Amino acid sequence: MDKFTYRQVINTLDHSILKPEMTEADVIAGCAMARQNGIAAVSVKPCYLPLAVGELAGSDVAAGTVVSFPHGNSTTAVKVFEVQDGVANGATELDIVMNIGALRSGRSDFVRDEIRAIVEAVDGRALVKVILENYYLTKDQIAHTCQLLEEAGVDYVKTSTGFSETGAMIADLHWMRANLSTKVLVKAAGGIRTLKDVLAMIDAGASRIGTSSTKAIVDEILAQTSSI
Repeated sequence: MDKFTYRQVINTLDHSILKPEMTEADVIAGCAMARQNGIAAVSVKPCYLPLAVGELAGSDVAAGTVVSFPHGNSTTAVKVFEVQDGVANGATELDIVMNIGALRSGRSDFVRDEIRAIVEAVDGRALVKVILENYYLTKDQIAHTCQLLEEAGVDYVKTSTGFSETGAMIADLHWMRANLSTKVLVKAAGGIRTLKDVLAMIDAGASRIGTSSTKAIVDEILAQTSSI
């Protein structure tokens, strides 16, 4: 923690409550933990978004949800509806899985235009974070996709869903950051379970960290520092 204060680290954390077995009680407990510790955001399944919005009301913790998660296979029209529904239900952050198969098929224009349609539908009412799922992409495809998504107007590019074979990788974060301007931020997610993991991701260029291990990470921070 020598390089960062408690608050700097806490402000990167997005608490993920996305596993299929997670219940309303998990959402309520997760939101209470997020409020108590002042983390950046909570990300929940769309069906639990109204519940999370209510639990986070009056706090500075953002309520977020996912779109076409975890595979990105919905049509553009469905993704646009999902983001509009998410915003209508109170989301101020949206984590959207891009069409991975389309990118791997060489349909760059389709990927860019689909995400641009989503950005336009959101119309600045929520942060747009697009998930590449780097496990399925080559280094060149990651670089190309970062450039496409910046052209489409996203706020963040994100490493992974956490539901693939691998999650956030340090080398990928460096590469993503190198292929973006400062206008677009990077989010790391997948397999991030400790404070050591979080600090390594921040060092590699991540501005947000998606994790379901938030409470354990916060406990580690509090055990090491009282700087707020």
